[in-house]
Amino acid sequence: MLLLALDTATPAVTVALHDGSAVIAESSEVDARRHGELLLPAVHRTLKEAGTELGAVTEIVVGAGPGPYTGLRVGLVTAATFGAALGVPVHGLCTLDGIAYAAGRAGLEGPFVVATDARRKEVYWARYDDARTRATEPAVDHPADLAERIAGLPAIGAGALLYPAAFADVPPGMPEHQSAGALASLAAEKLARGEELPPPQPLYLRRPDAKVPANYKVVTPK
Repeated sequence: MLLLALDTATPAVTVALHDGSAVIAESSEVDARRHGELLLPAVHRTLKEAGTELGAVTEIVVGAGPGPYTGLRVGLVTAATFGAALGVPVHGLCTLDGIAYAAGRAGLEGPFVVATDARRKEVYWARYDDARTRATEPAVDHPADLAERIAGLPAIGAGALLYPAAFADVPPGMPEHQSAGALASLAAEKLARGEELPPPQPLYLRRPDAKVPANYKVVTPK
């Protein structure tokens, strides 16, 4: 196995290669506005670090969100394009699951909450029984509306750091953004157990910010 993992659902543009036993190369850069510019160079760096080429990849896993529309689709489209060109399977995993898995490897035990920045003063979030077991479906909410549902639970991720009034217990040393290395390790673990991974369907959870203007002027000739 040579598994290529990538995720652009958070401000981190992150890529990793996993050989079925361990992560052999990884590249991550945090920039919420340059996913499209940074992803392919990150893939190139990761392949170079591993001393291999894209044609050697046997499977692809991509973070399916939730995440902002523009950033998220960069990773999904790139993964789909690579998969079609190489003729290899493309899988999708929830981005929050990757962050939870990384937190477990950093020593966090469940239950806990993962929250990422959804902009508009909202967070994407889910509750976990442990690092491998999500207890709720991903959702998008205002942090103040979550108080009763997350009371007493530790919280990790950029969303938790942004809203300390709602997420009072943020353990130190936990991941803030997604890591493709964690996503790759989670996917490899599931595949080794014979699990069928989901298809790469995006978890947008809400409509994109861009909208067709109302009452726009028609300029086509009569």
